[in-house]
Amino acid sequence: MPKGSREVSGRRRDEIIDACALLYQTMSFRDITIRDIGAQTSFTRTSIYNYFQTKEEIFLALLQREYEAWGQSLLKILQEKNPLTAAGFAERLADSLATRTCMLKLMSMNLYDMEGGSRLENLASFKTAYNGALQTLSACVNTFFPEKEPQEARQFVYSFFVFLFGLYPYTTATEKQQEAMRIAGVEAPGYSEKELIVSFVVKML
Repeated sequence: MPKGSREVSGRRRDEIIDACALLYQTMSFRDITIRDIGAQTSFTRTSIYNYFQTKEEIFLALLQREYEAWGQSLLKILQEKNPLTAAGFAERLADSLATRTCMLKLMSMNLYDMEGGSRLENLASFKTAYNGALQTLSACVNTFFPEKEPQEARQFVYSFFVFLFGLYPYTTATEKQQEAMRIAGVEAPGYSEKELIVSFVVKML
């Protein structure tokens, strides 16, 4: 493919993903359609099918982009090579996720739908980004906490990823959910994402 064509293709993919991200701020995954996404782009809706076959593939590409951005944030922490205590590392890790609300929401609510509705090559591309973040986090733990046995470090990393899958629902609730909890007498957790991340990481390390 000529360079110009690749650049146009890349820009159009980014525009589609940007449109999806914008809609996801105010609409649910279930309600967003390819027609909605196409209405937010500068080209025809049918052109989207040249890049993505389903809306799930578009959302998966959005999540992939989120993981890649988070991986870069983790890499910056690693490259500084400043000694960090468990509390200091917990703070830095929480800060790396401060702007990744979209990632946390997609992980906790829509991952199986996105993966199930995507072609294998798209899913493999996403898994590559996921693995990049996982490996960079592992490198951070090994660098800043060399006293940890390999099995301990590995357990922390995988436990942290499991923890992330449940983080968004415990820190974000709709008005309807809040009212239902009030009626049921369920006490709202009342913790921020950063508070929960810091507490979890410090306890695990």
